[in-house]
This record gives sequence, structure tokens and C-alpha cells, in this order.
Amino acid sequence: MSRLDLSRPFLPVRIAVLTVSDSRTAADDTSGDILAARVEAAGHVLADRAIEPDDAARIAARLSGWIADSTIDVVVSTGGTGVTGRDVTPEALDRVLEKRIEGFGELFRMLSYAKIGTSTIQSRAIAGVANGTYLFALPGSTGAVKDGWDDILVWQLDSRHAPCNFVELMPRLNEHRRQGLKPIG
Repeated sequence: MSRLDLSRPFLPVRIAVLTVSDSRTAADDTSGDILAARVEAAGHVLADRAIEPDDAARIAARLSGWIADSTIDVVVSTGGTGVTGRDVTPEALDRVLEKRIEGFGELFRMLSYAKIGTSTIQSRAIAGVANGTYLFALPGSTGAVKDGWDDILVWQLDSRHAPCNFVELMPRLNEHRRQGLKPIG
């Protein structure tokens, strides 16, 4: 159940969208288009957008650049989360993540199960945090992007969502750095 506490202010976050695909271009990136449109419709800022091939090193490099960029709060990727040999988005995220948000993939698959049944087991949707930036990896289908955004991210990236949300935790994501501690992971 998702609910908004309208007594809280809405705080837009700056979101970068990454499409992972060997075949998509800016002209036919339907999943990226849907995600970018939903980001802006929700009142957030589309901070950047890119397409990278299914290459873990290139994906990790793009993510590292965005993680280091203080003008980007969140990265949402679409594609490369399956089980084929070319699907390497989770491996690329593992190269940069400090902490995983285990419940994201579990919740995504639970919601997806209601729509596509046991086929959801083929999704390796994951999420985590690195250098104070949230990273979410969704499958590449338009349905998966809609499910991930509409059923999870639109709520957790809304500062008014109660009882809690990811936005209210943003100021605390780098506490380990201020305390001189190494991140867990």
C-alpha cells in the first residue's frame, strides 16, 4: 500500500536514465523513453540519459561517472538484467555498489509475478547505493519499466511517501564517510 502525506513537501530528485542494449538507439529506445517521461511527469529532474552496450566495463564506467557527479541523486537503468551471456548489468553494478538494497529485486519480482507468472524468475533486477547515489536496475521490457517505476520507484522517490521513503534517507547515505568508516559491502 502506498500513500502520500501531503503535509510534507515534495522534493524533486535528479535522476539519470541508462539504457543497456546492444541494439537500441536514441531513435528506438522505447523503455528509456517511458522511464524518462515518467521521471519528469512525477516532478523530478531528468539529469542525464545515455545508452551503453551490454559491456560490464562500459556500464560500470558510466555508473562511476554519474556516482561521482554531485548533481545526480539517482540512476535508473533498463536492460541487461536477464540470464543470457550478454546480460551483465547486475555484474556492472556489483563493481560500483557499496550497499545492496536487497528488497528492491524481491519486491520487483513479487509484483511482476502477478503479471507474468513464473517468468519473473528470469529477472535479476537489483538496487543499491554508492557514494550517496541510489542505483536501480530494471529489466529492459516496457512492461518491466512501467512496473518498476509505477509500483515501486515513483513512491519511494517521493519525499511525501509515508511511512518512509528513500528521499528522506539521502542526507544520511554517506554517514560512513563522515565518520571515517569503510562502507560495508
